[in-house]
Amino acid sequence: MRRLLPGLVLLAALSGCTRKESAPARTEAPGAVLFFSADTRGYLGPCGCSENMRGGIARAAFQIQEARKGPLPVLYVDGGDSLFGAPTLQPEQVPQEESKARALAEAMKRMGLTVRAVGELDDTRGADFRRGLGLPELEPGGVKVLPAGKREVGVVSASDAAGLKQASARARAQGADFVVGLFHGTLEEAQRATATPEPGVDLVLATHTASEFDGEQNRLARDAVPVVGLQSKGRSLLRVDLAYGAKPGPFTPQKTAEDTEREAASIDRRMELLDKEINLPGIDPNLKRLKQQKREELVARRQALLTTPVTATGDSDSFSVRFVPLESTLASSPEAMAVVNAYDADVGKMNLEWAKAHGQDCPAPAKGQAAFVGSAACADCHKESFPVWEASKHHRAIETLKEVGKQHHLNCTGCHVTGWEQPGGVCRLDKMAGREHVGCESCHGPGSLHVEDPSTDNITARPGQAVCVTCHNRENSPHFDFATYVPRILGPGHGQPQEVKPKP
Repeated sequence: MRRLLPGLVLLAALSGCTRKESAPARTEAPGAVLFFSADTRGYLGPCGCSENMRGGIARAAFQIQEARKGPLPVLYVDGGDSLFGAPTLQPEQVPQEESKARALAEAMKRMGLTVRAVGELDDTRGADFRRGLGLPELEPGGVKVLPAGKREVGVVSASDAAGLKQASARARAQGADFVVGLFHGTLEEAQRATATPEPGVDLVLATHTASEFDGEQNRLARDAVPVVGLQSKGRSLLRVDLAYGAKPGPFTPQKTAEDTEREAASIDRRMELLDKEINLPGIDPNLKRLKQQKREELVARRQALLTTPVTATGDSDSFSVRFVPLESTLASSPEAMAVVNAYDADVGKMNLEWAKAHGQDCPAPAKGQAAFVGSAACADCHKESFPVWEASKHHRAIETLKEVGKQHHLNCTGCHVTGWEQPGGVCRLDKMAGREHVGCESCHGPGSLHVEDPSTDNITARPGQAVCVTCHNRENSPHFDFATYVPRILGPGHGQPQEVKPKP
């Protein structure tokens, strides 16, 4: 199969003509701004059907580009585990995931990536594939010292206390004034590693989470050495502002930054409440618009808090740590967005070609088990239910993907067709006809036995929370609440008694 489709050719051409940012030369700047990403897990953008989803490499790129317009040098560092989301891939996933990793690498180059550590999720397609992306890598135990205005910043990679201590000592010996440890482990493991006497680092970023959903929140442990856990899947950046005093000395956390953090946390709580209300099914459009406007005001207010440069408060060197959530209303970098759009244009065609050449049909159901027949087979006996379904978002699930060009993205398709990768269901992107949308059998189970012999005894699934959360999970629908949402998809003849009109 041809894997180099027109969009990727365009991406490669753009790569060849775009100036890459290099590490800033040493200047007399009185401070520096450091940006960190980590545990991106192969996410170019947010995934899910809720409104106001965080994340996206193009939004991250914009934050870094805006900071570079200021007078201070800006460094961008990645902690690793960024290129892929799983340690192994199914054959049909390989073309898409390799293409996505290339797009992520290209976007990072355009963002002026200075250095990055390596995690096991970066090696899903092997070390040779990873090295072939041409990113500035820091091997385990490695040290990189970078000019940052009047001071030098050391970036070290480690996975245990001894490695952290040894690497930081080497960074200091090479002239580093401020040392950041990229610790390949969880926040709790990083805390234990920095509890040893004189760990040698000023700040530690825990770059690895134990499971896909462990990195749901930004976390900051204010220990003797601050330890940070960054929200995974590219949903937030870490921003570290360095402020230089009259003479070099040990860096200390700025006390004034704690007031900013408390105010930002208060805004976060208000935004969380608004998000739940905005995402309620059936919310009045006018009320939704007013709440969305209020949310946008809060985003702007918090963004001003998080991006104002800090200054030294005395003769001492100091630093502040702030999280920058990449909210949906924040701007995106057009240059990085071009990379994402090229990927989106390419990958659907690539996956469809792969399915036609190599796809396998789903296995047939076991003898006596029901098969999928499609919603049309239900219409004759359940006409009263269809108006309710047709008025719901479930009825146009595949259309929502077509609107954004993702109807053949393997990350998305499973929750937008009926019977995905189930016996007698849909296992090929080129054979979705008749199974598009979230149909009757998505909630009630495969219906062939019921169609042949209508009975309440052979409906293979009873709609319940366990069925809904296979798609409405924390990833795709973070505000989903079963008790609140289910009544919004019920109606006369579909979970509610039909209105009986009196005879004239």
